[in-house]
Amino acid sequence: MRDDEGDDERPDWEREERVEEDAEGDSSIQTEADVTCPSCGETMSITLDPDSGANQEYVEDCQVCCRPWRVRVSYDRTGAAEVWVEQAQ
Repeated sequence: MRDDEGDDERPDWEREERVEEDAEGDSSIQTEADVTCPSCGETMSITLDPDSGANQEYVEDCQVCCRPWRVRVSYDRTGAAEVWVEQAQ
């Protein structure tokens, strides 16, 4: 609940705890993802680069069969990534 000035009516320790949880969420940006190669079917982990932007598209070779993939990465506001791979053409 909020009063007229917009401050929480909860005790200070509850507000501090909420801020700490938010700060932890911001620092846990996803930097790895498990993907399955569309060519050979092998599942592996790839490294993600959150500094390259919230929406990314690039080509990367499979670590097993060396065929190229088109990788698409989309970060949400919590730092979680959705990753899609498809055969590069």
